[in-house]
Amino acid sequence: QVQLVESGGGQVQAGGSLRLSCVASGLTFIRYSMAWFRQVPGKEREFVSSIRRGSENVNYVDPVKGRFTISRDNVKNTVYLQMNSLKPEDTAVYLCAAASSWLAGTDPIDYDYWGQGTQVTVSS
Repeated sequence: QVQLVESGGGQVQAGGSLRLSCVASGLTFIRYSMAWFRQVPGKEREFVSSIRRGSENVNYVDPVKGRFTISRDNVKNTVYLQMNSLKPEDTAVYLCAAASSWLAGTDPIDYDYWGQGTQVTVSS
């Protein structure tokens, strides 16, 4: 049974930082591209960042470029999202996702497995 478990969310003031973690189990982690999405009530799930199997390719949505950094530890089966200079518009539930396809991109449909999410709230 595949499980993705996120942690590290919380409430911070604008300009603050958080580090999200997602631990994967039940799959061969190195074979999966990993991504972070975010979602607010009433809106579609939004791609935030992705990282390929060997960390050889990373991708970010424009609003987080220069502020967020994705990384992975293939020994610990964990993907991270370091979020700096947080803004109120970053407030959302952040979800971890795993894709077996090398072609996985920014569309949620590309991803096979999802975590339950962790809430990030940024106050002004």
